[in-house]
Amino acid sequence: MDLVSLKLSELLHCGHLGRISGLTIGTKWLFEELQLLVFICSFMVAAPIFGYLGDRFNRKVILSCGIFFWSIVTLSSSFISKEYYWLFVLSRGLVGIGESSYSSISPTIIGDLFTNNSRTMMLSVFYLAIPLGSGLGYILGSSAKEAAGDWHWALRVSPVLGITAGTLILLFVPEPKRGSADQMGGRIKTRTSWFCDMKALAKNRSYVFSSFASAAVSFATGAFGMWIPLYLARAQVVQKTAEPCTQEICSSTDSIIFGVITCVTGLLGVVIGAATTRLCRQKTERADPLVCAVSMLGSAIFICLIFVVAKKSIVGAYVCIFIGETLLFLNWAITADILMFVVIPTRRATAVAFQSFTSHLLGDAGSPYLIGLISDALQQSYATSALWRFLSLGYALMLCPFIIVLGGMFFLATALFFLDDREKAEKQVTRAPLA
Repeated sequence: MDLVSLKLSELLHCGHLGRISGLTIGTKWLFEELQLLVFICSFMVAAPIFGYLGDRFNRKVILSCGIFFWSIVTLSSSFISKEYYWLFVLSRGLVGIGESSYSSISPTIIGDLFTNNSRTMMLSVFYLAIPLGSGLGYILGSSAKEAAGDWHWALRVSPVLGITAGTLILLFVPEPKRGSADQMGGRIKTRTSWFCDMKALAKNRSYVFSSFASAAVSFATGAFGMWIPLYLARAQVVQKTAEPCTQEICSSTDSIIFGVITCVTGLLGVVIGAATTRLCRQKTERADPLVCAVSMLGSAIFICLIFVVAKKSIVGAYVCIFIGETLLFLNWAITADILMFVVIPTRRATAVAFQSFTSHLLGDAGSPYLIGLISDALQQSYATSALWRFLSLGYALMLCPFIIVLGGMFFLATALFFLDDREKAEKQVTRAPLA
């Protein structure tokens, strides 16, 4: 029941994001981006705070309070009229605060309930909720909107489910002792200061390199989610299979197809990643970072091919997107598992929080805007050319595979230090004074 409750909460967490994206079709693009920016910024700022709290206080209480908070904020925002759009944007920031509490703490509870291959499998099941929740968010949000004839009702479905999930966590999810799965539950009673924790994490090479690699994944996914649908729409104009959109609001077909592909590839990536890692661990103890590195480098190849084939074949581009994203998403659960191996239990919430902070700060918080700026700069010379609008965006997006390759290099660096850092963590646990 404990894992089911945690997974349900993650489904609702990710479904909330997907639902908001679906509902903003038909509103101004700038308003949508402002919501996303406010959400990401509030998430980044709040995550380190909840990481600190999660290493020192009752985790399931903090986690449940975060779920209750964003559920209530989401429900309340459904009653905001369009005259107070700024209040709606502010509510996205409050949702980010609530969800950061959840995202920083949940993996650490799973880390203290399971170990080794079992932990990898359970983290994989947990992270399956990311793509599945996004897909369900679109479905539930759209269904509620159509059934009620009012988009506000799309924001009134998940709060009920969120409060249910939070209640289930309080009632059924145990609060395991930190390190119980590592046979150190009850050993470490005196926790080090926050500065000492941060100093230790900064010296943990596997943690640092895997965090940078995670930021590379976030950079690519953030840029793709924003610009790939538009890139494919421009490709169809170049192929003369579609007319240029001169209206403020254009067809969302490419966005929907891309969203479906992202959900499916997310599911496949997590499953394949868990199975591959489990198999490779029989051959090498460095399997976790090596699987991530190979998948990232393979992903970069197929993502590069998107920009080669898109001019001639949209179907070919979608095939490359499918394979590239599947390989890119292989490392979602594995990265969390690497963190569990190399960070001692009493620092894991802080480590997860700052890994999320780094991923957003260096990743999707700025990548969509950077790609847009590069594309606009390239487009200035031939602003009226449909072909050049297509090519300029493609050239800008070519930055993504280079960042992905860099992420693969970071995972290779992680592999170099993984065994040493894991051994250091194990020794620190073993030498901890008995309570």
